[in-house]
Amino acid sequence: MTCLAIDVGNTRLKWALYQSPHVNAPVLAQGVEFLDNIDKLADGPWARLAAPDYMLGCIVAGDVVRRRVEEQMEIWEVAPQWVVPSAAEAGLTNGYDHPTRLGADRWVAMIGAWHRSLGTGPARPMVVVMVGTAVTVDAIDASGKFLGGLILPGHGIMLRALETGTAGLHVPTGEVREFPTNTSDALTSGGTYAIAGAVERMVQHLRAHCGAEPRCVMAGGAGWKMAPSMSLQFELVDNLIFDGLLELASRRFAC
Repeated sequence: MTCLAIDVGNTRLKWALYQSPHVNAPVLAQGVEFLDNIDKLADGPWARLAAPDYMLGCIVAGDVVRRRVEEQMEIWEVAPQWVVPSAAEAGLTNGYDHPTRLGADRWVAMIGAWHRSLGTGPARPMVVVMVGTAVTVDAIDASGKFLGGLILPGHGIMLRALETGTAGLHVPTGEVREFPTNTSDALTSGGTYAIAGAVERMVQHLRAHCGAEPRCVMAGGAGWKMAPSMSLQFELVDNLIFDGLLELASRRFAC
């Protein structure tokens, strides 16, 4: 019983076809497309796939993009299902003021990180970081309650904002330095340390709130860029949203 998992972000669509809707199921096929190219999926990589039995997706790009993805899925007789955050699911409690307004990507990533952590030992507080077009830094206590989180611009948005609003600055190709001595390095270092500082502050908050050392998990397309600049211990995970989608699929499509 195959399962198609889809993660639609602000820039790219990532998909993976799994042999079954279960965590750690073998991957049969996978791919990535920029949003401008998703209208070619049905005639391209998806044309070579057998129809999946189930589909579960996570989308933050909006209704127009969602409809475009669903149109590409019309080559199969499978009902698209998209994750909508709820008050509680898969062992997590959603502490957002309005649970359904939490970003689906954040909710799914937290579910993936939480169950990944439970597989390695007793439950402990967690900070879950997603580094992409935007950056999210979310806190979970040891009982599995999402306490709240931060949203800040990713590297690209920060740099474009500075280029637009500051005369003489251009998007740089600089390096991260402790003491930058040119504008390109100063801009790259500033954005990187802003993200690192937000993560470190959330870890401090969660440590004080829970009285225990949090585990930090980082994912997202730009997570690897942050790795050398982090001053705290963390785990870098490649497919955290897919981990969360499979955890949810194993419960929703139990068979």
